[in-house]
Amino acid sequence: MRRPSQTTPTYVTRRGLMLLGLKLGVVGGLGYRMRQLQVEQADTFRLLAEENRVNIRLLPPARGLIFDRNGKPIAVNQQNYRVTVVREQTDNPEETLHKLSRLIPLPPDRQEKVLKEMRQRSAFVPVTVTEHLSWEEIARVAANAPALPGVTTEVGLTRHYPELENFAHIVGYVGPVSERDLNRVEDPDPLLQIPDFQIGKTGIEQRVEGGLRGGAGNSRIEVNAAGRVMRELERTEGIAGQDLHLTIDKELQAYALKRMAGQSSAAVVLDVKTGEIIVSASAPSFDPNAFVFGISTGNWNELLNDPYRPLSNKAVSGAYPPGSTFKMVVALAALEAGVVGPGETVYCPGHYQLGRRRFHCWKRGGHGHTDLNESLKFSCDVYYYDVARRVGIEKITAMANRLGIGIKHDLPLPAISEGLTPTKAWKRRVHDEDWLVGDTLNSGIGQGFMLASPLQLAVMTARIASGREITPRLIRAVEGQPTAKPPPAELDISEQSLGLVRRGMFDVVNGRRGTARRSRIVDPENRMAGKTGTSQVRIITPEERARGVFKNKDLPWERRDHALFVSYAPYTDPRYAMAVIVEHGGGGSVAAAPIARDIMLRCLYGPVPPLEAYPAEERDKIEALRAAEPPVEETPPPSTSDRA
Repeated sequence: MRRPSQTTPTYVTRRGLMLLGLKLGVVGGLGYRMRQLQVEQADTFRLLAEENRVNIRLLPPARGLIFDRNGKPIAVNQQNYRVTVVREQTDNPEETLHKLSRLIPLPPDRQEKVLKEMRQRSAFVPVTVTEHLSWEEIARVAANAPALPGVTTEVGLTRHYPELENFAHIVGYVGPVSERDLNRVEDPDPLLQIPDFQIGKTGIEQRVEGGLRGGAGNSRIEVNAAGRVMRELERTEGIAGQDLHLTIDKELQAYALKRMAGQSSAAVVLDVKTGEIIVSASAPSFDPNAFVFGISTGNWNELLNDPYRPLSNKAVSGAYPPGSTFKMVVALAALEAGVVGPGETVYCPGHYQLGRRRFHCWKRGGHGHTDLNESLKFSCDVYYYDVARRVGIEKITAMANRLGIGIKHDLPLPAISEGLTPTKAWKRRVHDEDWLVGDTLNSGIGQGFMLASPLQLAVMTARIASGREITPRLIRAVEGQPTAKPPPAELDISEQSLGLVRRGMFDVVNGRRGTARRSRIVDPENRMAGKTGTSQVRIITPEERARGVFKNKDLPWERRDHALFVSYAPYTDPRYAMAVIVEHGGGGSVAAAPIARDIMLRCLYGPVPPLEAYPAEERDKIEALRAAEPPVEETPPPSTSDRA
């Protein structure tokens, strides 16, 4: 008899339900996440994949060019030939570099540096072996390319200064970006991160860096998983920097430096009508290209330790006691204050007595009774001791500021000197001492605390010559567009006072026994007015005066007086104003005035001034010098119009 079948009932436990729910949750979560990745975030991950495959690299733009007032280049970009090597493409880097050294200059220390850099970088990254090669050198490398695996020749752009030292203090130079450069700006331009990218380090190159630098371009390149470049997908060239036209005349600048060769000196020439700086020369100078290519320690120390200070821009940064060139300021302050009249005389016995102290005139025997015109013509110190005491330091300083001394002029150059025009409050604040009458007397002859730069003295002279508030300008045009400025306003000085001072300056150069008569221009249409100056750099003791003051030629160079001269021409219709200083040159009439006269003649006539413009006693000498020199290309004098 069959037994009925029995079926075992199936029970679902609570644990099973929990495990089932957990599995379903995991599968559901994975499915949802897959949907997010494949559907909702597909574009995002596609973009990330594209970014991993495509890199964007910045391309440095061409730096803006710099020209003189006549469009002649003074800062250009030239092709920079360089050699690179890729480590993974050469079996023996040491041997490759050794072969290269037979073709181009590649000293052992440079080879070691390249090998060290190759070890620090990825095997596929190019390393610069050397640059700034000549065409002949790069051609030798290219011709031997089959024997130099991994070596590539490239060409880029680098800065070059064709005028060498003539514009070093004005234009400056460029150099590689340093950590200090990056720390000076809050939001550095990404261009500054490009290896070997160069920026302005000094001069106009530094002060107009933003405009000269331009804007970056970019290159989209495809790379593989290892980061190796496969191909270039797209290229956008950068925006070239702005071109600048300066107010400087290249030929006159070169002549001024040549004329001052062998001396520590400076010269500034201004256009009296526009304020444009025609010449700003500081001697000696240096070759800025040496800094672009990397100056050696020896050359740097040589420049740094030169007592003539070739790295210093004396024309705008130097601050010197103006000496007797300051006497026009004192004369104008006295005339405008009504303290002195044109015919009033001061007796000069050779000294000025103030209590128990004597203030000496440069002429030991004195000038006798001297009026305003004669005080300038003969540069009588006692006259200005007396007048300065009567007019007071506050009015003297106010007049100096009105004429551009003690003012920091706005130019795109570093370290522009403000000079110093002292007041009673200044001495109390700086030295914690009361102002003395003796301080006023010293200031009256441009000594004591008084300091001025050659640029300021040129501005002073231009304002006296024109009667207007001439402001110096250095940039004439940007991208061909003139940097026009409104006409200068008239000075708040009476024409009568200016006329008296101008006449005195005329007699300094052209009058009988004038202190600068030997440096006159005899052409009646282009006669020059000026003022000599000698500023002491040492204190003459009573003992030295008793036994006789040492002559400059008998003193060590660094203890000799500075020589100064300011001038403008033509006297009847001024076009150019000038200031010249020769450090430790002695007397202004001997050292500075002849330089100023020769530069002024070039401004007025061009490269070959007529012999008739020189005094008769100098013509044979000038003719002999010209015969010994190579012929000079005839070029017209610089344009004085506002057209760029």
